Amino acid sequence: MTSTLNPAGEHPAEIPEYPMARAAGCPFDPPPALHAMQEEGPLAKVRLWDGSTPWIVTRYAEQRALLADPRISVDVTRPGYPSPTPIRGSSPISFILMDDPEHARLRRMVTAPFAIKRVEALRPAVQKITDDLIDTMLAGPKPVDLVEAFALPVPSLVICALLGVPYADHDFFQENSKTIIKRSATPEQRSAALGRLAGYLNDLLDEKLVNPGDDMLSQLTERIKTGELSREGAAQMGVLLLIAGHETTANMIALGTLALLENPGQLALLRDADDPKLVSSAVEELLRYLHITHNGRRRVALEDIEIDGQVIRAGDGLIVANDIGNRDPGAFPDPDRLDIQRDARHHVAFGFGVHQCLGQPLARMELQVVYSTLYRRIPTLRLAGDLDQIPFKHDGSVYGVYELPVTW
Repeated sequence: MTSTLNPAGEHPAEIPEYPMARAAGCPFDPPPALHAMQEEGPLAKVRLWDGSTPWIVTRYAEQRALLADPRISVDVTRPGYPSPTPIRGSSPISFILMDDPEHARLRRMVTAPFAIKRVEALRPAVQKITDDLIDTMLAGPKPVDLVEAFALPVPSLVICALLGVPYADHDFFQENSKTIIKRSATPEQRSAALGRLAGYLNDLLDEKLVNPGDDMLSQLTERIKTGELSREGAAQMGVLLLIAGHETTANMIALGTLALLENPGQLALLRDADDPKLVSSAVEELLRYLHITHNGRRRVALEDIEIDGQVIRAGDGLIVANDIGNRDPGAFPDPDRLDIQRDARHHVAFGFGVHQCLGQPLARMELQVVYSTLYRRIPTLRLAGDLDQIPFKHDGSVYGVYELPVTW
C-alpha cells in the first residue's frame, strides 16, 4: 500500500490495492479489508493495476442508488473508467459496456428469450438435463469431479440449445471463455480468444442465414437482414451470451454445493424441502452469500455526485463491490451466516438498474432445478477430500472452484 491524502484531504491514509486477497480458510467470504472499509463508510479509494485510484462503493444502499443513477456511465471507452485489465484499443465493445440509448436498443433484441414465461417453458427440459447427468454420475465410478460431470454441462447444454450452438463444440468455447475471464491473460491473449469465438459464431450465423431454426442466433440473423444489427454486432452478442450463459451458472452450481456441504444443517433443510418457495429462497440466499463476480460493477462519473459528505468528481472511476454489498448488515442482518430461510431476493448479485443481468430469470430457474434435485437424488453426497485441497479460482473475474471431487 502507498501513503496518500485521504479523500477529504485531512490526514495521510493508506490506499489498498484492488482486488484484495481473501482470508485463509474463508473461501466464501469477501476479503477482510472490504469489511473494514464498509465499517468506515460507503466510499473509499483503492489502487488498480495501472496506478489509478477509483472510488470503491462498499455499502448496499449507496450501491443501489449509484447503479440506478444516470450520472454514472458504464462506457469503457470514457476517460477514468476503472478497467480491471489492460484494454486493446481495437477490441470490440459489447452492448453491456454501452450507455442508453444504444445499450437499450441492442439489449431489446435479445430480451424475449429471457422473459419469465419463456424461461419457465424451458424448466422441463432443464429438469431432464439435470436428471440425465445425475443418472450418468450414479452409474459411473466414484469419486467424481462435480464441475466436469455436472456443474459445467448443465448450463452449457441449456445455453447451447437456446442459442443454437452445437454442444459438441463445448470444449472449444469453454477453453476460450476461460482465457477471456482470466485476470492474468494479456490483452493479446484475450483479444485472440475473443476473435476465435467471434469467428466461430460468424460461421454459425452463415448457416442460420441459410437455414434458420428456432433459436437466438436465427433470430439475430433476422435483425441482420433488416439492417438493425451488423454481422459483427450479432457475433459479439453471441459471444457474450455464450460465455455468460455457462460460466456464471456453472460456478454457482459448484460453489453453492460446496457451501451447502460446509453447512449441513442448511443442506438438510433444502434437501428435504417440498415447498418451491423454500427452494427459491435458497437460490436467492446462495446468490447473496457467494456472489461469484468479484471484479465489482465498474463505472465512471459523468457529473459531480455527493455521497455521505464525499464528492465523486466527474471523470472519477467507481467500483461497486457487490460481494461486500451483499454482506452489508444494514441490508442483511447477520450477513456472514448462510440462512436459506431469509428473504434475500433484494441482493445485488445481478446488479441493479438498467444494466442488471439480462439472463437472471434463466439463471434462477436453472439453479432452482439443480438445487432441488441434486441433493434429493444423492442424499449422501459429500466431499471426497478436505476443504483445503479444493482449488479455488482466485485468478479470474468469476469466482468458483476448478474442481470439486465428491462421492456418496
